[in-house]
Amino acid sequence: MWALKDIDFKVEQGDVLGIIGKNGAGKSTWLKILSKVTAPTTGTIRAAGRIASLLEVGTGFHPEMTGCENIFMNGAIMGMTKREIAAKLDEIVDFSGVERYLDTPAKRYSSGMTVRLGFAIAAHLEPEIQVVDEVLAVGDAEFQKKAIGKMQDVSKGEGRTVLFVSHNMAAVRRLCKTGVFLENGMIKQAGSIDDIVDLYLNEDLNTLNVFKPVNNVVREISAKYHNGIITLLLTYESDLSIRYPNFGFIVYSSNFEPVFGTNPLKKWSYRYN
Repeated sequence: MWALKDIDFKVEQGDVLGIIGKNGAGKSTWLKILSKVTAPTTGTIRAAGRIASLLEVGTGFHPEMTGCENIFMNGAIMGMTKREIAAKLDEIVDFSGVERYLDTPAKRYSSGMTVRLGFAIAAHLEPEIQVVDEVLAVGDAEFQKKAIGKMQDVSKGEGRTVLFVSHNMAAVRRLCKTGVFLENGMIKQAGSIDDIVDLYLNEDLNTLNVFKPVNNVVREISAKYHNGIITLLLTYESDLSIRYPNFGFIVYSSNFEPVFGTNPLKKWSYRYN
């Protein structure tokens, strides 16, 4: 059984690559191989420069060491001197927002605090290649926005390469230039991020998604996405004769943020920003 097979791909310096696919497609395995956490069974990986990875909550952290000690340990692993790390310390602490807990052992950190500090370390210790998995989803909305902005800065302003895995298609579109669609451990398609995301969404939602029963009245709701249009079909039952039935709904994004809502009874609709 193969987790990945026939992967042949090249990423240029300064590229921001989005890797998308369903759960189990091989995305995280690919990043672990690139980060040298896992060795490939066959084949080779060639990377020019240091790689900083944020793959899972707590990756690269020693639970008994303080936040400050973990910063220096991670920098040393990346080949940086103590003086180079110390010069970046204030920026890392300020970005992570964990200054009050810097001398606390990492085992006392919440998952959100660990992710904030882990990302701050990976982003500020100036690796040539930055690898980020879906772990950012653990952080709050404010930090996710801040983290994506930082990845944009390091890729555009500093010419660093970023590999980003996420199920948040809005974040992928915003951050990445190119994309790879993985399916069953193989590259299904690679190209511009807009084309890849559209292919992924159409494939994922082109088949009718059916939810039932919804409640005592609404028996079934089906949703279909095709060519940028979402079609909803609602089936209901009632013991009463209803001449003009009205149903309101809210559409949520993949990260559970409201996108659009409507209520025909009150004759309004609202598009969320």
